[in-house]
Amino acid sequence: MSYRQGRFWQPDVTVATVVERDGRLLMVEEKAHGRLVLNQPAGHLEPDESLFQAAVREALEESGWDIRLTAFLGAYQWTSEATAARPARHYLRFAFAGEPVAHHPGRPLDEGIVRALWLAPEELQARASQHRSPLVWETVADYLAGRRQPLDLLRQVP
Repeated sequence: MSYRQGRFWQPDVTVATVVERDGRLLMVEEKAHGRLVLNQPAGHLEPDESLFQAAVREALEESGWDIRLTAFLGAYQWTSEATAARPARHYLRFAFAGEPVAHHPGRPLDEGIVRALWLAPEELQARASQHRSPLVWETVADYLAGRRQPLDLLRQVP
């Protein structure tokens, strides 16, 4: 058991999905800490859901797209920098590849999400200063490099 500053320490477990259509990647613009940033459809794992369920749910809630997961890209560990306004946070991100299935354009998006958009990888890379975290490009770079693992690499044990 790890303790930090006299309390139990636990990282934020998140999921993200790289979704490609016609050479473009599904991204979301969102407001975070007073900035407009870019991210994959991503979010926190909720109690009693699998990593797969969380990834599909977050894609729908943040982009209005139903997706089908096709592969596991990897697990990424990252610590945000502390600021005067907030302490450092520790993230463990599980990233997936997916394909779009159906769009629900009238569906309201999660709070803070401005819009979903499709960007070519070079457009996303050119906007690196707007990435929510370094995890955005790391997962895309792995996807573009062909990194894929079977989904059954991850298992939820009852």
